[in-house]
Amino acid sequence: MLAPDAPHVRSAALDLAARVLRIEAAAVEALIGRLDHRFEQAVALLAACRGRVVVTGLGKSGLICRKIAATLSSTGTPAFFLHPAEALHGDLGVVTVDDVILAVSHGGETPEVVRLVETIRRLGPPLIAMTGTPGSTMARLADVHLDCGVDEEACPLNLAPTASTTAALALGDALAMVLLVAKGFRPEDFAHRHPGGTLGKRLLRVQQVMHVGTGVPRVPAETPMPEVIYEMSRKGLGMTCVTDDAHGLRGIITDGDLRRLMLADGAAMARRAGEVMTRTPTTVTGDLLAAAALTVMQTRRITSVPVVAADGTLEGVLHIHDLWRAERG
Repeated sequence: MLAPDAPHVRSAALDLAARVLRIEAAAVEALIGRLDHRFEQAVALLAACRGRVVVTGLGKSGLICRKIAATLSSTGTPAFFLHPAEALHGDLGVVTVDDVILAVSHGGETPEVVRLVETIRRLGPPLIAMTGTPGSTMARLADVHLDCGVDEEACPLNLAPTASTTAALALGDALAMVLLVAKGFRPEDFAHRHPGGTLGKRLLRVQQVMHVGTGVPRVPAETPMPEVIYEMSRKGLGMTCVTDDAHGLRGIITDGDLRRLMLADGAAMARRAGEVMTRTPTTVTGDLLAAAALTVMQTRRITSVPVVAADGTLEGVLHIHDLWRAERG
C-alpha cells in the first residue's frame, strides 16, 4: 500500500478535491443569474406568513431542509421540518392554512414529496418549490418555483447529490437572510434565540449581566471608612461606588485603594468615602456589548466597573466574572 503522503497520491487527491470545490462554487455562482421576481415573490410569501414555514424534502434534500428550517427559526422566521413520509401517515395535521410550505427536491418528482404537495394544495397554504427541474410536477404545482438546478454533480460518477444540495442550501440561506433584513432582525434578537450558544453570549449587552438594585455596592460621600469596608465586604465585588443624593456617580473605592490607603495613612479609618475615592473611574454603558466590556476591563486590569446612564446616574456594577460566564457559557 502506498504511503498517504506519496507525491502522486496526494496530487490525485488534491486535484479531485479542487474539482469538487470548483463545481460546487460554480453551482452557487450560477444561482445569482436566476434571481428574479420569483425570488421576490417567495420572500413576500414568507414575510407575510402568519403561521410557520413548513420545510419538507426527502433523503439528502431532507437533510438540507432541516438546515434551512433551523436557519429560518434562528433568524426570526418560525419554521420546522416535516418528513414527507411521516406527514402522509398522520403528521400532516400540524399544517394549517396560515403556514407556508417550502418543498425541496432536485428532480421535482420524488413520489412522497409530490404526493404530499398534492395533498397540501387541497388544504390551502401557499407552496414554494425549490427544484432543479422547472418543468417538474412540483414546479407546476407551486405558487412560486425557485430554480436551483446544476449542470453537474461534484461526484466523479455524477450520481451522489453534492452540487445540487449545496445550491439548494445556499438558496435557502439567501431566503433566510433577505427575510432577516426585511423583518428588522437585530443582534439582540439573535442573542435571545441563542442563550446557550457562544455566538449569542457574545451579543449580550452589559445591562443583561450587570448587578443592579440592592446588589450594587454604594455609599454616600460622607460615609466613614468602617462602613465603606462593611459595604464592600457585604456586596463582594471588590469595590463600592460613591454616589450623591440623586444616585449620580461621584467616584469609586476599590480593595486596592483600601490597601494603599492603609499603608500610607495611619489615620485611614478616620477618613470618609469622599476623601479617598477615585473621582474619574472607568465606566461603561448598559448598551455596550458584554464582549466589548470584557476587553475594556482586561485592558485596564480592573475587575469591576460602574455602569452609568448618559446623565451620569449609576445603573449597576459589572464584575469581570459575570463577563467570563457570558463569554464562555
